[in-house]
Amino acid sequence: MIVNGTDVTVKGIDNISEQEILAYMDFIHQDNRNDEIESLEISAQEGDTVALDYTLRPPQFQRIRRITGYLVGTLDRFNNAKRAEEHDRVKHSLH
Repeated sequence: MIVNGTDVTVKGIDNISEQEILAYMDFIHQDNRNDEIESLEISAQEGDTVALDYTLRPPQFQRIRRITGYLVGTLDRFNNAKRAEEHDRVKHSLH
């Protein structure tokens, strides 16, 4: 099932409410405030305990380039001469 954009799997618990799932998600967010939960598996354990197995989405990042002394994210604000200068540069790769 999908809860707030997160793929949630429940094992061994028959009647779990969406509010309870959201409470488990809030518990996970306490330690991972800046991360989004990609998937969550809630499994029943011995007694009244549950196991939470989850994966977090990788953080989004923006590539920043330093071109002629300026830090830029994209080249969309550059004029044609600056775009040509960036295009003609030698690109090095890591092996």
